[in-house]
Amino acid sequence: MKLISWNVNGIRAVAKKEALKWIDSVDVDILSLQEIKAEREQIPKDLFNKEFKNLIVSSSIERKGLSGVATFLNLEPSFISKCYEVDILKEGRINEIHFKDIAFFNVYFPNGKRNQERLEYKLAFYERFLEHIEKLRESGKSIIFCGDVNTAHNEIDLARAKENENISGFLKIEREWIDRVIELGYIDTFRYFHSKQSNRYSWWSMRTKARERNVGWRIDYFFVSGDLKDKLKDSDILDKIEGSDHAPISLDIDLSELI
Repeated sequence: MKLISWNVNGIRAVAKKEALKWIDSVDVDILSLQEIKAEREQIPKDLFNKEFKNLIVSSSIERKGLSGVATFLNLEPSFISKCYEVDILKEGRINEIHFKDIAFFNVYFPNGKRNQERLEYKLAFYERFLEHIEKLRESGKSIIFCGDVNTAHNEIDLARAKENENISGFLKIEREWIDRVIELGYIDTFRYFHSKQSNRYSWWSMRTKARERNVGWRIDYFFVSGDLKDKLKDSDILDKIEGSDHAPISLDIDLSELI
């Protein structure tokens, strides 16, 4: 199975650029999009020609056009949730989708750069999310979560680590949360396959034309629980694909016995 995750920074803007047409040439089973900035009925019908069996959307309730996630899939879920126990402000940040023994999450984690209040909300969101998936894992579920985590884990994961060590997205307290995720047995799948590869990023500032100079951050991830380690086949950043300030990321995994 191939899974793809992409923060599109506005699904209608991406549609106008025809920047998702490449999906037609990829044999993808689950396509997870973040920051769609749209309601379900506003999602363009001509994103690509490929047909998916299901589309699951979560949109912001209070502030329209904020956040939002959409998951296209060719599987039949056994359970679907917008996970408001984690996304307590109902900003449309999570699709929680179960397939038999798998709990899959498409997540747009909060950005903490705006002010201290949003940073504190981001950290609390992190804690609620980790508690939620740990409860599911204790109940016997295998976990896969993907999306824009909005934090670069280590110095290898951004171009200018020293300059950004006091900036949200690379704060010690944010990075320590990813440390805990890994200590609990979750696998950062990109680093599993590319442990020492540098200069591979998934986000670049559009204001400074950073992508042209590859001054970026790796803040988009596929994590899986440790019991899925032997099922992993490949994980990568599709950094040649444009249309957003983020690059898509991919995960190849054998879930034939679990779904």
